[in-house]
Amino acid sequence: MKSIIVVGAGQMGSGITQVCAQNGIHVDLYDVSSDALNKALAVISKSLDRLATKSLISEDSEVILARINRVNSLDVFKKSKPDLLIEAATENPDLKKKIFSDLDSILPPSCIFASNTSSISITELAAVTKRVDRFIGVHFMNPVPLMKLVELITGLGTSEETLDSVKNFAKQIDKTTVQSKDMPGFIVNRILMPMINEACFALQDGLATVEDIDTAMKLGTNVPMGPLTLADFIGLDTCLYIMNVLYEGFGDSKYRPCPLLKQYVQAGRLGRKSGQGFYSY
Repeated sequence: MKSIIVVGAGQMGSGITQVCAQNGIHVDLYDVSSDALNKALAVISKSLDRLATKSLISEDSEVILARINRVNSLDVFKKSKPDLLIEAATENPDLKKKIFSDLDSILPPSCIFASNTSSISITELAAVTKRVDRFIGVHFMNPVPLMKLVELITGLGTSEETLDSVKNFAKQIDKTTVQSKDMPGFIVNRILMPMINEACFALQDGLATVEDIDTAMKLGTNVPMGPLTLADFIGLDTCLYIMNVLYEGFGDSKYRPCPLLKQYVQAGRLGRKSGQGFYSY
């Protein structure tokens, strides 16, 4: 891959942009908000400076940043020939479908379309395009520059050629891949979110305090952070959204979202991003 488009300049989009630019790929970072684009470049610049002080990058930060082009109009792409498009917009099916539908009519048929969705059906998203064979899920973990894993999700029509191309892309940016079928939650969230949800039930039932639940899981299972700390980091609204996807997708009561989780989201206690979740920030 020599040239890619990343749609969405939020936390995930900026992280994906950074790791691609670090590995010699030209990136057109698209967002409708110029402020979001400027913020993303500032975040990437700070991240690169931190890596440089630890001698974790071999190139000067300015060389890497020069590979990133900020774009806030789709018209720019009418003459472009990217190898890959990665959508990293808000986890909203209608928004993602509109992005893919709009770009499907602009970008050349050779361009592979990928979604960074954490839970939405890849087959459903691909259906709004005319390139279902060149459509795939590429789910990066957060924070992208530090996390090695990328989930690859094949939709009903995804070709082996597309899968192989994206596997090679992941190697190019020094990531390890796992492959999942197109089922609710894929691999990571199908296992992780019910654990977080169960920690919410444990708290709701008065089993233990927030701190003791997290300490027990952190030291008892050797994970870097407890489930309630992790929920705050991810965002409680995101956790609830994914639990609803699992519950609706499988129709199984074991995926029923915890009422306490719902209540926190209703109260605006979303975790780190709102300053209050299971902990105060």
